[in-house]
Amino acid sequence: MRKTVYLMTIVMVALMMAACNRGGKRSSLNVFTPTSSGRAYELLVVCDDANWEGVAGRALFNVLDTDVPGLPQAERSFRIMNTTPYGYNATLKMLRNIIKVDIDPGTYTQPKFRSEMNVYANPQAILTIQGPDAESVAEYVTKNGQAIIDFFTRAEMNRQIQVLEYQHSDMISKSVKEMFDCDVWVSGELKSSKRGEDFFWAGANAASGDQNYVIYSYPYNDRRTFTQDFFIQKRDSVMKVNIPGAAEGTYMATDARFVTTRAFKLNGEYIFEARGLWKVKGDMMGGPFVSQSRVDTVNQRVITEEIFIYAPEKMKRNLVRGMEAALYTIKLPGKAVTDSQIPLQDD
Repeated sequence: MRKTVYLMTIVMVALMMAACNRGGKRSSLNVFTPTSSGRAYELLVVCDDANWEGVAGRALFNVLDTDVPGLPQAERSFRIMNTTPYGYNATLKMLRNIIKVDIDPGTYTQPKFRSEMNVYANPQAILTIQGPDAESVAEYVTKNGQAIIDFFTRAEMNRQIQVLEYQHSDMISKSVKEMFDCDVWVSGELKSSKRGEDFFWAGANAASGDQNYVIYSYPYNDRRTFTQDFFIQKRDSVMKVNIPGAAEGTYMATDARFVTTRAFKLNGEYIFEARGLWKVKGDMMGGPFVSQSRVDTVNQRVITEEIFIYAPEKMKRNLVRGMEAALYTIKLPGKAVTDSQIPLQDD
């Protein structure tokens, strides 16, 4: 009897793990799929030597070997490894992030992407770049470089969101729900908090660096709200009131020289993203931030979320991206709760 109950428990857990698979176009995940290997933001490129050393490989390497925007020091988006199709063995197939380059004039007439999730291991993201010749693939990769970066960055963030689903702060979720009628998952490490007028902050002083989450709202007037100049002006006015420095007369401000913005749609929702550096006026403190703004159509207001960190003399890519995942978990008033995972491609 005990053996039967034990076996039934194993099967139920395995089925639950299989049900958790989401976010890709196709998946062959089953109860026997092993756990993927590799570190966060480590990526394997499978490409024959001729194309890897030629125009297609150079174009792909130039896309992947870029710095993460908005950090105070240079940090690469990915750690890149490569192998040939002949060297693509069972061990390498267990890696979490894989790009396969398939160039064949007899099979393809134009370049395109094909994505698969959890084929050999879980979690795993595989992107195949197909095309008839190296030149068209190189042009396609260069044109869609941001989409490639986003695909694997969001795949990593989805892994963090799966953790947040079960390890988020109930205190933060409750506070955000009470103040903004929004649902959000933020790391349970953030235990300190502060409320202001249409403003909420939570933070933690961890070994990896100070971690901070902020959400605030203001009336939505028109689309001119979503410009870089307006964002900086609004952010500075909010932070000056709510995030004072340690010394009298000091406060948080935006370093306008290093701000970049972009707009995109996910699940039909318009998102205005800003990332860059913050500083404390009158002090030497500073660090990176990432902000996302959305329109709450039910209440005709803008909801802005932000994460920022302070981690001097430490690498910041993984910490920033790990915290950034929380921004994608927000559910605005009136929005149906669908899949918690981030779509790997823009609408």
